Amino acid sequence: MKQPQPIANIVLGVTGGIAAYKSAMLVRRLRDAGYAVRVVMTAGAQAFITPLTFQALSGHPVHTTLLDPEAEAGMGHIELARWADLVLVAPASADVLARLAAGLADDLLTTLVLATAAPVYVAPAMNQQMWANRITQRNLKTLRDHGVQVIEPASGEQACGDVGAGRMPEPDDLVQVVQAALDPVQPAQHLAGLHVVITAGPTREALDPVRYISNHSSGKMGFALADACRDAGARVTLIAGPVSLATPLGVERINIGSARDLLAQSLAVVEAGCDIFIATAAVADYRPEVVADHKIKKSGEITEIRLVKNPDVVATIAQHAKRPFVVGFAAETQNVEAYARGKLANKQLDMIACNDVSRADIGFASDENAMHVFFSDRYGFEMVTLDKASKTEIARRLVDCIEQARRS
Repeated sequence: MKQPQPIANIVLGVTGGIAAYKSAMLVRRLRDAGYAVRVVMTAGAQAFITPLTFQALSGHPVHTTLLDPEAEAGMGHIELARWADLVLVAPASADVLARLAAGLADDLLTTLVLATAAPVYVAPAMNQQMWANRITQRNLKTLRDHGVQVIEPASGEQACGDVGAGRMPEPDDLVQVVQAALDPVQPAQHLAGLHVVITAGPTREALDPVRYISNHSSGKMGFALADACRDAGARVTLIAGPVSLATPLGVERINIGSARDLLAQSLAVVEAGCDIFIATAAVADYRPEVVADHKIKKSGEITEIRLVKNPDVVATIAQHAKRPFVVGFAAETQNVEAYARGKLANKQLDMIACNDVSRADIGFASDENAMHVFFSDRYGFEMVTLDKASKTEIARRLVDCIEQARRS
């Protein structure tokens, strides 16, 4: 019986780490989705799982040697580099990430990555402290700067007993990344080549070591926008307050706590260079003037806390010397349009999206939203109404609004 032609050719690089067991299931999932898969294993990977396993699952011999005497002219890495439509390294160990960032070509996998013209994706997997290490983060930045797509790791309990970021995403999630990269039917790449920074979620303003002032923001709108901007071709940095949401695949995440943390991180990414800044975060307007060193004890019927004003993050970015295109958000409970227009002018924004969070059906915790979008007078656009829809769909429509304004 004639076999169907594969959708595309995937080279899967497997490096040393306990997460290599997930790569076996990943091969199966990729083949189930219609892809042809060839596996390249490092020496470290072979200490965790055997090449025979991947040979059985992929239907092809596994590649482990840089100079393969059975390959044409002994140059197997060049043949694989030309064969691949996409290279995915999963798991990608801290060691291999460092060698890729340095441009080394001292084994088959690193040589293949240098030799291919196909897009390269890496799915890091390592101990949470190794992931957080500044050297690892520097290596990741180098890879991103050179066009390598970094798939953010998941958080949770790790094999070593630690808890935190560093787990390899699940095989089904990685297949979705591959499909999004190679599927010819994709959203319009309105933001291709642009760096988009999105703030999301609440801030927390400490009262003492155990209490804080915050709000009900879930971060869902900002995370949906991160997905939409990524799908539109942008490189996305998501600066997130304390929310219980998984990092969108392919998005760089920076976690913050307070409004001043948010401002510092926002200024850092803007000064480094970004094209669009979308401020969906629900930033606390005020913070306690004094943060107690110890838990505040009950004393009397009334306790007074003096509050001081927090910096206005989006207005600060809008007035920055390296000003990007700036989008604000207004979550109001009354006079929604008037307040939104006032913020648009006073903060010198390019665009603002506002919604009525007093509505139970589109409030902070809802999966749906409805918005009015206003533009700076210099763009000459009328208000755009986004009728109630899922936050995913609203995010896509907002990307269209941003694209329309930027190109006007």
